[in-house]
Amino acid sequence: MLDNLSHSALAGQLCGLVALVICVVAFASKNDDRLLVLLISANVAFALQFVFFESWTAAALTVLVMRIVLARRYLGSKAVMAGVLLASGIAAAFTWQSWVDMLPVAAMVLGTVGMFLMRGIAMRVFLGLAAFAWMLNNLLIGTIGGTVAEGLIVVTNIITIIRLVRAKRKYPDVFEGGEEPGAITKAGQD
Repeated sequence: MLDNLSHSALAGQLCGLVALVICVVAFASKNDDRLLVLLISANVAFALQFVFFESWTAAALTVLVMRIVLARRYLGSKAVMAGVLLASGIAAAFTWQSWVDMLPVAAMVLGTVGMFLMRGIAMRVFLGLAAFAWMLNNLLIGTIGGTVAEGLIVVTNIITIIRLVRAKRKYPDVFEGGEEPGAITKAGQD
């Protein structure tokens, strides 16, 4: 099986597997700062994977990993989010190759909106949908590590959403006004 792969495809598979390992280590971390650094590292490996597979839109949008840092620093800022979406849209326009590139664009939009504007269950739904779009993209371009990594993220998100829904039902007093802890409640926050 590996004999039929080009050197570029082999390098892409290796980068995808490295990204998978980094993602597992990242999500096992209890420290948010370590999680953030590891996720940025995983995105570098994913970007390299996409370069080796010549999936240029996916590579460009993955390089724009700074959105994770910006979303954390400017939580709820529609202006910063709009800037990230604009930069991503420009990158996608310059790298577009086929309809498959719609999947990384959809993932980027869902992930960006989820990270900037949502918390709790809603954020995880958006991030889960983004991971599903990335997983489909990875399946279509043929990367094993990337597909498995995104599949694990989808499953982890589903399990976490179920746990949050159960906690919300069991402890309704903790979730004031139906909001999850940490949800944005300040109206008009820009």
